[in-house]
Amino acid sequence: MSESRSSQESDAIIAGLVADQFGAGVSKIEPLQGALGLRMFSRIWLEPSETASELTPRTLVARIDAPEDPTGRPAGIPPEPPLEPIRALLESEGLPVPRRYAADPAHGVELLEDLGQVSLANFAGTASASELESLYAEACALVPQLQHVQPRDEIANFQRRLDAAHFQYKAERFARWSLGGDRGASPAETQVVRDAFERIGQFVGGAPQRLAHRDLQSANLHVVDRSRSAARLVMIDLQGAFMAPPEYDLVCLLRDSYVELDDAAVDAHLARVRTALPDCPDEETFRLRFDLLTLTRKGKDHALFRAVAAERGDDRYLRYLSATRRYLQKASSRISSNLKEYSDLNDLIQAIPELL
Repeated sequence: MSESRSSQESDAIIAGLVADQFGAGVSKIEPLQGALGLRMFSRIWLEPSETASELTPRTLVARIDAPEDPTGRPAGIPPEPPLEPIRALLESEGLPVPRRYAADPAHGVELLEDLGQVSLANFAGTASASELESLYAEACALVPQLQHVQPRDEIANFQRRLDAAHFQYKAERFARWSLGGDRGASPAETQVVRDAFERIGQFVGGAPQRLAHRDLQSANLHVVDRSRSAARLVMIDLQGAFMAPPEYDLVCLLRDSYVELDDAAVDAHLARVRTALPDCPDEETFRLRFDLLTLTRKGKDHALFRAVAAERGDDRYLRYLSATRRYLQKASSRISSNLKEYSDLNDLIQAIPELL
């Protein structure tokens, strides 16, 4: 979508899609609260129709792409591909993704299955220990399923990878927003971060490259009751999928800022899923890559939470800084105790204050 539209224009496009697909009118359109991205979502209520079948949904979710701002895109990182065809491919491979009912690609509008309002992040707050263990086991099982999907040349997501440009972007963000308080890191400190993140990128770049969701965290897993499947979790936010080391999605899931699992639970999930991965890395390499990717991924997240508060006035995510900081400090301490080349970075990470 190349230019902005009024909500009335978007509503008219949505109503047209609903009429064409279901022969029904729209009784209500309710904007949904967005997350960190700029994409917009609305819940759509369909009017009762004599032509509706039992398969006609009562509600839908409209996914509305935000206008692209090329100046805001990190250097060297291309824009995300559209949701299709990666969604359709994952659906065909038996992975739990939202159904797609209709789309207007010219205007960046898609009508998707309404998965409800309960994400794993929401559910975790009231779940019992056994429920949480079961759901996280199901979530972890998605990782080897994704990694068994074979690349398709015609799908853009398989041409994207966690490359040097991504690590450089994460380094710059982390140095600017997470170190040195409001002033940001000094030039010398920034260079320490750049060198360390570049070193991490080179090391994990030697790992097998497998399909990763890219943001497989609790906010992007919805807890649903689907009669057609025993699966309770459905993945959303699929368009950013790319090729990455086997541990990448596990870092997103098990070092999630929104749901902090205890170390014993994380260790148990990692031990189980490691042997199910198509490349089955040895345990030492697996855990080292997991910790190294934790530094770059959670460093970026820590910076992002601060940046959106400062730049957009959105302070909803500041409460997740503490968990993110703990992840960073624990992983950094483990790494630097064995790899002295990360000692300078560790000094900076250990110095991050509890609240900035």
